[in-house]
Amino acid sequence: MKGVLERLRKGYGKKLVALHTWNGWIIVILALTGLLLVGGFWRGLLGEGRVWLKWLHIAVGVASILPVIYYLLLAGKHWKQLRQKPWQRLNVIVVLAMLLGWFGSGVLLWQFKAVGPRVSNVALVVHDLLTWIGLPYIIYHSITRTKWLKEPARRSIKPEARPAAAGKKAEVVAAGGAGSQQGPSSPQPVYTRRAFIRGAIGVGLAVTVGPTFLKWLGDSFGSIGGTTAVDKLLEENANKLVPNPVPLPDSAQVVGGGAQGRFRIYTVTDIPTFTNENWSFTIDGLVNNKFKWNWEEFLKLKRKVQVSDFHCVTGWSVYNNTWEGIPLRELLQQAGVKPNAQTVKFYSGDGVYTDTLTLDQANMDDVMVAVMHDGKPIPSDLGGPVRLIVPKMYAYKSVKWLNRIELIEGEHVGYWEQRGYSNDAWVGLS
Repeated sequence: MKGVLERLRKGYGKKLVALHTWNGWIIVILALTGLLLVGGFWRGLLGEGRVWLKWLHIAVGVASILPVIYYLLLAGKHWKQLRQKPWQRLNVIVVLAMLLGWFGSGVLLWQFKAVGPRVSNVALVVHDLLTWIGLPYIIYHSITRTKWLKEPARRSIKPEARPAAAGKKAEVVAAGGAGSQQGPSSPQPVYTRRAFIRGAIGVGLAVTVGPTFLKWLGDSFGSIGGTTAVDKLLEENANKLVPNPVPLPDSAQVVGGGAQGRFRIYTVTDIPTFTNENWSFTIDGLVNNKFKWNWEEFLKLKRKVQVSDFHCVTGWSVYNNTWEGIPLRELLQQAGVKPNAQTVKFYSGDGVYTDTLTLDQANMDDVMVAVMHDGKPIPSDLGGPVRLIVPKMYAYKSVKWLNRIELIEGEHVGYWEQRGYSNDAWVGLS
């Protein structure tokens, strides 16, 4: 009977080891793919591969629930083994909570169109928060449970030759006294070698991850209106166009109350910069009147103010933006669209990015060629000096650094649509 129980115990232990191994690989893949997906450098370099990477991230994320389910089937036995180990029980609860939180928030981000921006926004914050807390925790958990750290012989310094009693005493202290009974005269170690190494690893992770985590925390929660981040971008604005646009009264008063949320800066190229000498704005193609304005001329065009929300497919939003600019339909009316024109094509000043709207979409009343945000010029990092705003669609339609509009016959496949994004960019539930 004893032999049978021993075999069962060993078999159960092997299952737990295999479970930890698979779960570890899943987390490594999710961490690597997630970092590549959000990194601005990689977004441009990966091109179409980014879409495949996104689907790999989603597929592995969905599969991450399988080890959790498998563990729950074994949890009864494991919980009994941890009956006298409250800290290990707490560790199991924490890890399960993080895994389930990652899975749930990831599914909501995957189904962003079905759940709508508000839910996606919350899911993104939860997903990010669990990543900032969870990854360091899991790294710490994994490193501090390696064989090297768990086996005293591998982390102890062998004592030099000395009398037997002293040598024995030194061995006990070096090993942290684990499993040994020390006599009354034996000094108790204040801090074992294992505890010291665990503490050092913890401090190292805190020093490495801490500042970045605090920056993320401040960006996400520190400024309700997002003004601090945008003001900083304005101070660092690389564009050198003069004069600055003079805001209309509604724009200067920020009738939207100030943007709520934080813009995340994504680009597929280096951020371009402009001066009065190298900037111009063109409308051409299938139009009756072709225009090419320089900066001073462009600022003389009649502008309007609108308040609208801004949504990204990656899950974040910025609400109540006060945009000032020229409604696109008014520019098209001024140019005079020819009967055979079907599509409005937009060019970015980076020389790479393009996208399109149908004529019906382009004539929506809130599609704007914007020059100001919350009463201030649009900084270069956010697509200034001029960018397209299409509030009812996700942000990859709102072309940054807009400097040309062309009316064409037929269709054109935009930059991200060529790389797997849907041409149907309508925002989901409001």
